[in-house]
Amino acid sequence: MPAETLAPRDLAQMLRYATDWLGVYKDQVNALNVYPVPDGDTGTNMHLTMQSVRRELDTCDENDMGSVARAISYGALLGARGNSGVILSQLLKGFAEAIRDASTVDAKTLARALDDARKCGYSAVMKPVEGTILTVARGVAEGAGGESPDAVLENALLKGQEYLDKTPEMLPALKQANVVDSGGQGYLYVVQGMLASLRGDQLPEAPKVESYAQEQFEHEEFGYCTEFLMENATLPIEQIRDLVTPFGDSLLVVGAEGFVKGHIHTNEPDQLLATVGRHGRMLRTKVEDMSEQHTEILSMAGAAARAEEEIPQSGLVAVASGYGLVKLFRSFGARIVSGGQTANPSVQDIVDAVNSVSAHKVIVLPNNKNVLLAAQKAAELLGGRALVLPTRTLGQGIGAALNFQADANADELLSVMQDASSAVTTFEVTRASRTTSIDTPAGTLNIHDGDVIGLRDDELVHAGGTPEDAVVSMLQQAYAGQEIITVFSGPRTEGEASDALVTRLQEAFPNAEVEAHTGGPDLYDYLVTLE
Repeated sequence: MPAETLAPRDLAQMLRYATDWLGVYKDQVNALNVYPVPDGDTGTNMHLTMQSVRRELDTCDENDMGSVARAISYGALLGARGNSGVILSQLLKGFAEAIRDASTVDAKTLARALDDARKCGYSAVMKPVEGTILTVARGVAEGAGGESPDAVLENALLKGQEYLDKTPEMLPALKQANVVDSGGQGYLYVVQGMLASLRGDQLPEAPKVESYAQEQFEHEEFGYCTEFLMENATLPIEQIRDLVTPFGDSLLVVGAEGFVKGHIHTNEPDQLLATVGRHGRMLRTKVEDMSEQHTEILSMAGAAARAEEEIPQSGLVAVASGYGLVKLFRSFGARIVSGGQTANPSVQDIVDAVNSVSAHKVIVLPNNKNVLLAAQKAAELLGGRALVLPTRTLGQGIGAALNFQADANADELLSVMQDASSAVTTFEVTRASRTTSIDTPAGTLNIHDGDVIGLRDDELVHAGGTPEDAVVSMLQQAYAGQEIITVFSGPRTEGEASDALVTRLQEAFPNAEVEAHTGGPDLYDYLVTLE
């Protein structure tokens, strides 16, 4: 007999199962992605958002509805990826706020939560467009009704499907490609997964994807999909939105639990991030070249049709943050798991990434000592298909990835990549999060909260001065005739400061080639490699 009310634990389990349910259909949703631009993979972005919700639910108090609601809202915002992921985070925020003060959720409350989800989703978009995920959310809300929670979800799905089927008539791009809206389809899978959890349905087999709609994409005026996550904002969300509006379009600036999340398509990602970064603490950034994404998606379509004998010997998965570093690892052929310092991915995140790679074996680069155990556990669960190369820094990961070859035997390749990673010295410059004293081989470092600190291969070796002083000082201590110095500047670093640092390094190390890139790891002023 269907349950009349849902306890906090029930809702937590429903959202977890919805994550797995969406994961089954992730590639199918990706294949529908046609509107409005090649903005990454809709299914992947929505699944990453749901995975972040699941991580928060795994650590919340499942006996308390307020704790579960916060985990849903907070996790969705922190994990939101792409336009579709940010809108999904707002749908989940509205849902969470509706249940936050309830002891249990009955049919009436569940229906109201789905309607509040609709309201929050529409309010987040400056210029709502019908024929998208918002239209489907409206259908879900209108259909939600019944005497029990499972009846509410069943009726919501029926109406939501009716609205999804109409999306090609609302958007010419969808009709031309002969597909329904990808974000709307993804949202229905989330609701479907919640209902499946209540009914005890088993996860289905993933459908085979044979064609992709991305070939319908046309030229986009703005080339970079840019995202940021910020805390301790000194301006209201409305003013932050006004700041970024002149930079481009497809704008979303939303907030929850004291955080601000932004998404915009622009041709000036560095200037945009520098502008926003003056008004809060930037926790995470992402910049994607949408033309490169389009090429990657079309290559996925070709991969779907390849014969078994053409599957590569080796694949590569790398954990990374910072758009410049992500772009670099992708250029080496790596599938990216978003994360790193202060944002460690889960075991499931790594398992999902490995499973998404078409290769006989996959080499995993954790690139952080705090991610190593999760990577090793993921490899255990994958039964030997994944091999972990224990890179402890992003610099080591870059050195290893430079030597990756998809047509090489993974077991043999592992030792070659290990040797290459060991030849790279990594320097990181960031800010201290507390006041303390640290004993080092060179003496005691007295550090105050907010001070510039420098790490060499993850060991603290410098404190004080400017970020640029820290880079020069650490390199002077470590340089022994190496040929290449590569500098990645982080989102808080102004271009003028980075340019001045490059000049100083060229003067201090005339025999080394100095390369400079933007898009370094989040929370860092600089990441520098010496090789």
